[in-house]
Amino acid sequence: MKRSVTAMSAILCLSLSALSAVSLPAHAGGADIAAKADIGASVQQVGADTFSTVTVPFPDGVIGLPDVVYKTIPGYRPLKLDLFLPPGAGQDGKLRPVILYIHGGGWMAGGPRRSAAFQDWPKVLAAIAAQGYVVASVGYRFSAEAPFPAAAKDVKSAIRWLRANGSRFGVDPARFAAWGQSAGGHLAALVGATCGDPAFAEDAPAPARPATVETVPTGAGGTDQASDCVQAVVSWFGIYDLSTMPSYLNKDAPPTDPMRRFLGCTTTGCDGDRARLASPLAHVDGKAPPFLLLHGRDDTVVPVAQQERFATALAAAKVSVKTRIFDSANHSWIAEKPERTAEVSRQALADTIDFIGSIIGPR
Repeated sequence: MKRSVTAMSAILCLSLSALSAVSLPAHAGGADIAAKADIGASVQQVGADTFSTVTVPFPDGVIGLPDVVYKTIPGYRPLKLDLFLPPGAGQDGKLRPVILYIHGGGWMAGGPRRSAAFQDWPKVLAAIAAQGYVVASVGYRFSAEAPFPAAAKDVKSAIRWLRANGSRFGVDPARFAAWGQSAGGHLAALVGATCGDPAFAEDAPAPARPATVETVPTGAGGTDQASDCVQAVVSWFGIYDLSTMPSYLNKDAPPTDPMRRFLGCTTTGCDGDRARLASPLAHVDGKAPPFLLLHGRDDTVVPVAQQERFATALAAAKVSVKTRIFDSANHSWIAEKPERTAEVSRQALADTIDFIGSIIGPR
């Protein structure tokens, strides 16, 4: 038996040796494709591929640039934003104000192309860009990827990236507005209240990689030196004091609760200092930009008291703040009747555009 196993092994080795010596016939299609493939000198030169130059036309001459990478962090997916450029942006020498939109979703869902009950959010953002704004809708790390302060740092990185790349898009570095809803409203308010705060500074740059190791190119020189400040903030049904939210106060809430996951809470509880640092209310001072706060009176996800307390704190610090509470509207402007949902959604959008225009408007 031992002899026959040895003999079979020898035959198998011989067969494999013979197979490796046989060269496969050249295939004309494969040779043609290989001959036309562009090869860089290093992996770091790769990145300006066909998909990275995709543009989407919108009415009134607006151009959409989807999935623009604004930041890469080792170990995470590339972070992207959608850009909407008005006619001539970056080409006619004019500087245009920037609106940075931040989506909601409990810091763990949603995306840059969604907002409340609006069916085609990119179409709405493009219509705003047609008024003369550079509009960016930003994605950020979710809480299951990295807890606070990751998402806030990402939004600030997007602001810095837009300023550092200003010449490409005709960005006015002195006119930025942050606008978000729900979790995005919280992030917009936090960004507005923490201008230049070192607690939200850029993460350390990634170490240099060998020319043979894949990386994703990102950013522009000077991104870490650019300002993360904004000149106006709009928040729809946002969270402003995390330590008073029902899910934070409920000691029996599981760590998978959206806010607890965002804060990195464990089964033994939450870090009070972290909850304070994550609360826009804790950062209010007289240097904050003007705010517009909108909320539904019947919001069962984020109590309207969140807005009332935050507005009081802003006013006490002599910060310009405007508020509006919509009757018969729940979270995301959802009402019992679809007609009311549409009415409140449109009114909130109109209020937002008019407010931003009064602070940083293109005219």
